[in-house]
Amino acid sequence: MRILFFGTKPYDRYFFEQALALEKYRGVEIHFIEPNLTPETAMLAAGFQGVCAFVNMDLGTETIRRLDEYGVKLILLRCAGFNHVDLEEADRRKIAVLRVPGYSPEAVAEHAMALALTANRHMHKAYVKGRENDFSLSGLLGVNFYRKTAGIVGTGKIGAAMARICRGFGMEVLGYDLHPNKELDFVRYVDFDTLLAESDLISLHCPMTKENYHMIQKETIDKMKDGVILVNTSRGELIRTQDLVQGIRDGKFFAVGLDVYEEEKGSVYEDLSDKILTHSTMARLLSFPNVMVTSHQGFFTREALEAISSVTLDNALAWMEGRKSGNELHG
Repeated sequence: MRILFFGTKPYDRYFFEQALALEKYRGVEIHFIEPNLTPETAMLAAGFQGVCAFVNMDLGTETIRRLDEYGVKLILLRCAGFNHVDLEEADRRKIAVLRVPGYSPEAVAEHAMALALTANRHMHKAYVKGRENDFSLSGLLGVNFYRKTAGIVGTGKIGAAMARICRGFGMEVLGYDLHPNKELDFVRYVDFDTLLAESDLISLHCPMTKENYHMIQKETIDKMKDGVILVNTSRGELIRTQDLVQGIRDGKFFAVGLDVYEEEKGSVYEDLSDKILTHSTMARLLSFPNVMVTSHQGFFTREALEAISSVTLDNALAWMEGRKSGNELHG
C-alpha cells in the first residue's frame, strides 16, 4: 500500500521511519512531502491509495472530491481533531477516514499547566529580563494556585489529565461536561455558568463543535471572576478573540495562555520570523505582557509522536486487511 504524507516535518519523518522498521508494516510504503494538503495540492496524491494529513490541513469538500478523482480511498489523520474534515463528503465518496484519538493526553495537559504557570509567573518575561542582566522583580508578580479553584471545561482524556494535575497542586477542581467522567471522583461537576463564576483558573479541553463555537465570548467572559487565568490548548475557535482582547484590555484576566488561536491556519508550524504578521489578532495578543502564546505544540513530546506513528500505521494496516481499528470516523 502506498501512502502520501503531506506537510512532513523532520520529526514526522524520523518517528514514522522508526515505526516502519517493524516487520508488521512491511506492506506499507510511505512517501513524505513538504506541502500541506489543500484542493490545489491534492493532485500530488495521484497513484496513491491513501494520504496522511495533520490538523492544520484543508480536508473540506473540494479537497476530498479531488482526492476521490485521483483514486484515494483512505485518509489517515495523524491527530485527534477532525473538525477540519468533511466527513459526510468522505462517506458519500466511500473514502475511509481514521484518526489517532488518544496519543498522549498527558502531553497536552502538561503543556496546558505549563502555559498557566508561565503566564501567571511571567516566566517568559523573567527569562528576557535575565538575559539583559535585569534581575529586578518588577512586572513579575504572580498568584498561588494552591487552594484556588480550577475549572476544567471538557473532562475527556486530556481534561481528566489536567484535572489530576490541578488536584496535585492542591486546587479544588470543578468540571463541566455533558458526559461526566465517573473516574474523577474528586471533581465537582457544575453547570457552565457556575464554573465560570467560581474558577480562578479555566482550562478548555473540549472539541470544536457547532455548539462550542465561541463558547468564550463577551457574555461568558463577563461571568468570570476578575483576575481569572484562562488557558486554551483545544481549538482556537472556542474563543472569540476580539472579545478576549477586549477582556484583557479591561483587566478581566490576570493571565492568558494560548496554544491555539483563531487565524492560526497558514502560520502554525511555519517559520515566519522574517515576515511581518498580517494577522492583526495575533499581533494584538503578542503585545500583552500577561499573555503567553505557543504554536499548537501541546502534543509535541517524544512519547506522543511515537504513539501517533504507531497508531496511524496500525490504522493503515487495519484498512489494508479489511478490519476495523476502532478509530474510524463517519459523517
